[in-house]
Amino acid sequence: MTELRRNPNILKQLSDSQPTAISSRNKPIAYLLSTRAYETLLELIDDVSLIQTVMARKGGNTIKVKI
Repeated sequence: MTELRRNPNILKQLSDSQPTAISSRNKPIAYLLSTRAYETLLELIDDVSLIQTVMARKGGNTIKVKI
C-alpha cells in the first residue's frame, strides 16, 4: 500500500502485463487484472456454467420436433 500511495500510476503499468497482488502488511488484500484478463475469466466462468448445464441435462427427456 505504501508504494501505491507513492506512485498510483504503477498499478496500470503492472496490471497491463500480469495480474498484480496488492498487499498490506505482507498479506494480499486485492488482485488487479487487466480488462482483457478479467473478461477472459468471465468467459471461462460462463463456459463452465454452460458445461455444467449440458452435463446435468445429458440423458434426460427429449422432445422430437420438426423443422
